[in-house]
Amino acid sequence: MNPLAVFPVSMRVMVCSLAMAAGVAGAAETTKAVRPPETTPLTLPGAETHVFRELKPDALRLHVFKPKDWKAGDRRPALVWFFGGGWTRGTPANATGFAKWAADLGCVGVAPDYRVKDRFGTSPLESVADARAAVRWVQDHAAELGVDPQRVVVGGNSAGGHVALWTAIAHKPPGSAEGEAPKFRPAALLLTSAVSDTSKPKGYTPGRFGDNAEALSPLHQLDAKMPPMLVFHGDADTTVPQAQSLALRDKLLATGNTVEFISVPGGSHNFGGDLPEWKEKTRTLMAEFLMKEKLLPVAAR
Repeated sequence: MNPLAVFPVSMRVMVCSLAMAAGVAGAAETTKAVRPPETTPLTLPGAETHVFRELKPDALRLHVFKPKDWKAGDRRPALVWFFGGGWTRGTPANATGFAKWAADLGCVGVAPDYRVKDRFGTSPLESVADARAAVRWVQDHAAELGVDPQRVVVGGNSAGGHVALWTAIAHKPPGSAEGEAPKFRPAALLLTSAVSDTSKPKGYTPGRFGDNAEALSPLHQLDAKMPPMLVFHGDADTTVPQAQSLALRDKLLATGNTVEFISVPGGSHNFGGDLPEWKEKTRTLMAEFLMKEKLLPVAAR
């Protein structure tokens, strides 16, 4: 017997309508929640690809963009840019914009991969370890890349900024190997919407780090001497609050380090996409900062 038969016709219609509406809403919610799986790019257009870490089933690669006038024997500055995605999503394809921009400036641009949860089933510990290993690989292979190993600039967005910070901190973090630490401290750091605090209780997603929330929080692990930094953060960022970058700035200044902080008015976590004028403005300010640090313009060496 149909369980709705005991109700009057009008009530049956109402119940069925509500059920259909709920079904449509549920389907829409499911559709919104499902994201297509990302695939790891084996190559990127215009780049040389190198394996920097052998893993099974997939090795980790970095993609190198060289300037048009590059030649063997060069000793150019390099920019290694790490994509964002909350240590969960993202691929090196998301870092190509900055890597190509670096090549346009005469530097060698590098877009590395690192392990993230969706593609590798890993935690932020592996992300940090891979970032440090990628910078070490670039420095170890500087001669063949035409790079000065002591003029490697490192940058990143969001979680990419978090792992970028860890390439500049000397001591070994949990989950990393001593022999994979960068050989030289980065010449400078460029950060956009960066996660710099993962500690309890105020840090960003400390539960992802388990017992290592503070041990992997750059704000709590900074060296007394850090590379010069240029930090961008939107004042309307509801994902990673701007307060994180302000705390990073204040701590660096208190210890005598060089840091320039740029607040993006009305900028969200993705301020470069939401405020298109800031895409070019960010790069202009980065180039000016690198000039002040004598990393640009690139001179023949």
